[in-house]
Amino acid sequence: MIGAWKRVLVLAPHTDDGEFGAGGTMTRLVEEGADVRYVAFSIATRSLPEGFPPDTLAQEVRAATAELGISPENLTVHDLDAVFQPSLHDIHQDHQVIAAEGLRAFKRTTILGYEIPWNNFDFAYQAYFALQESHVEKKVSALSKYASQQHRRYSDPEYIRNVARTHGINVNREFAEVFEVYRVVT
Repeated sequence: MIGAWKRVLVLAPHTDDGEFGAGGTMTRLVEEGADVRYVAFSIATRSLPEGFPPDTLAQEVRAATAELGISPENLTVHDLDAVFQPSLHDIHQDHQVIAAEGLRAFKRTTILGYEIPWNNFDFAYQAYFALQESHVEKKVSALSKYASQQHRRYSDPEYIRNVARTHGINVNREFAEVFEVYRVVT
């Protein structure tokens, strides 16, 4: 079975998690010709012992995955200061999983949950990010690129503008987006 896998993705919430959990398997898959991709979502800078440079874990994961036979272009490492993820109150099951896993994976990172109004029956408006009209127009333009989704009522540009306008009015700004605050690290 394992030899039939030609493209494999390893998700590591932090550098070295992938190696701990599947280092041998990754090596075997690479030897058998599989295209193994590795994504580390955090280099856990704040967990380093005193005296180590901030990019230590980024360098170490590059060396470790190279040792396993994974080419550098197949490694993605994220050192994140903030994570925007679905709200924990989002009723869509896929969004719930990502929200829950995001809290677990990014323990030392600022985490904000974003609102998807039609999926949130309960949402705490805890953080408002003021926007300019140009920001809202870019958002509308980006969403218009999803031609296959334009039949959905919530894709209506006026709806998008009006939601941002409503949130802005709530904090005496022209436009805003809202977030639930799960953790703030400064």
